[in-house]
Amino acid sequence: MKRCVIFDLDGTLCDTSGDLIAAANAAFAMRGHDIRLDPAASEDRATALRGGRAMLRLGFSRVGEVDEAEVDAGYQPLLDAYERDICRHTVFYPGAVEAVRRLRARGDAVGICTNKPEGLAEQLMTALGARDLFDSLVGADRLAVRKPRPEHLVESVVEAGGDMAHTVLIGDTITDRRTAEAAGVPCILVTFAPAGPSVADLAPEATLDDYADLDAVIDRVLAR
Repeated sequence: MKRCVIFDLDGTLCDTSGDLIAAANAAFAMRGHDIRLDPAASEDRATALRGGRAMLRLGFSRVGEVDEAEVDAGYQPLLDAYERDICRHTVFYPGAVEAVRRLRARGDAVGICTNKPEGLAEQLMTALGARDLFDSLVGADRLAVRKPRPEHLVESVVEAGGDMAHTVLIGDTITDRRTAEAAGVPCILVTFAPAGPSVADLAPEATLDDYADLDAVIDRVLAR
């Protein structure tokens, strides 16, 4: 059966933190709040990669109690701002595109499973000129549940034409680790996202320091 490599998007394939933080700051301004997240701050970058509501909560927590009604009110303005300027600062992590091309060249199915809204994920990958490198792309709103439930991962494997028994998930957070565990597939966590080498504490099947090593790490994990 066809081997399948599924990637998380934010913090795994791409560093999207700069554009996400800019969108959060725009949402704060639109709602009349004098709050700004800092794209150079490690805590802010790490929070950005956990999603829009996480950024809003972080900002509000720095000026007082977090009002979930304000978080909800700011979420759509954040998405709108992000959609308008989705790819000003975002870049692939070094070697990511080359690694995906190598996987495809050797016959592996390759897909994306993300908690980013699917339309925004499609828009971003198209803007980066890389949508055609992936056999599947499944976003948060495709199904009624989100990662770490396993359904999105299963959907991305099926759409890519892969086989769950020969699948590995590449991610960067505890959410990806739990998703892989729930789906019964091995997980490789990257160490170059904001969490850094501490992802080893999540006990993935392997960690990845450099995309140049991805092929060998996948082969080792799937051979177990």
